[in-house]
Amino acid sequence: MPSHRSHEAPPVTAVVPARNEENAIAAALTSILEQDYAGPLDVVVAVAPSTDDTLEILNGIAATDDRVSVVDNPAGTTPAGLNAAIAVATGGVIVRCDAHAEIPAGYVTAAVRTLEATGAVNVGGVQRAVGIDSMQRAIAAAMSSPFGVGDARFHMGGEAGFVDTVYLGVFRRDALDAVGGFDETLIRNQDYELNYRLRQAGGGIYFDPSLRVTYRPRSTLRGLWKQYYEYGRWKRVVIQQHPGSVRWRQFVPPAFVAGLGLSGIATVTGHRKLAAIVPGAYVAATITTTVAELARRRDRAALFLPAVFPTMHIAWGLGFLTPGQPSSSDA
Repeated sequence: MPSHRSHEAPPVTAVVPARNEENAIAAALTSILEQDYAGPLDVVVAVAPSTDDTLEILNGIAATDDRVSVVDNPAGTTPAGLNAAIAVATGGVIVRCDAHAEIPAGYVTAAVRTLEATGAVNVGGVQRAVGIDSMQRAIAAAMSSPFGVGDARFHMGGEAGFVDTVYLGVFRRDALDAVGGFDETLIRNQDYELNYRLRQAGGGIYFDPSLRVTYRPRSTLRGLWKQYYEYGRWKRVVIQQHPGSVRWRQFVPPAFVAGLGLSGIATVTGHRKLAAIVPGAYVAATITTTVAELARRRDRAALFLPAVFPTMHIAWGLGFLTPGQPSSSDA
């Protein structure tokens, strides 16, 4: 793959979709605007219809800093907002950011350097899940565990190299334009689907473990269930659209849910030993992982993991197996 090196820092535009983010958006923008990047850097925020003061806060920031632009996102969805922001972006490099996350110092400089050094069309790093209260810390631990989320490097970390997908992403603008940007029909999983199309077009997706962005996960089991149920439903849609995008880890939750269903049938039909295999193995794996996380983290929040793991896995599996086409109202 050819290298795309340049002697000058290319112009960068950070794009941020936002909805009801009055408590987080100012800090998110500060983390972008205070980057030490040597080239031009601006920010475009696409605001979905909100019920709080997100738009007023953004308009105030834009009035005092001409590097910040605000555009409307009437559709209200993340991919529509990202496309709206990219449409008016001036940078040849697009940095995808979240309104509730803060990128660390040096993030843009390091990502652009890796983009140019590797010839990739998208570079990203680790989604560093961090919680505040006990339940949120337990959910963060589950999202950083192989038992919780499989082998995706953007969750787990690992060696630098080309992968199937990354968290957020720093993109070459011309590569995004060539594949048509984000698919606005996908309420969830649009990042993974975009990276698949970029790879199919001949571009490389590069994982750089030095790029670590703090992510605040859901803080309740109810919120986690809804999130992972939606993930499962929209993952099925993406696999139906692009069968070649499938990874083994994506079949584990639905297989587990199906196994629980078969265990229920075995119980009703009197095959109790057979019925105990799937739930017994899962309970053993959950306890083993919980003990390991308690020892590693020395945080009592890990005691919630026996509730967190099945919430994630059963919700994702049920979402994947639920018939019918999901809609924006499911998000």
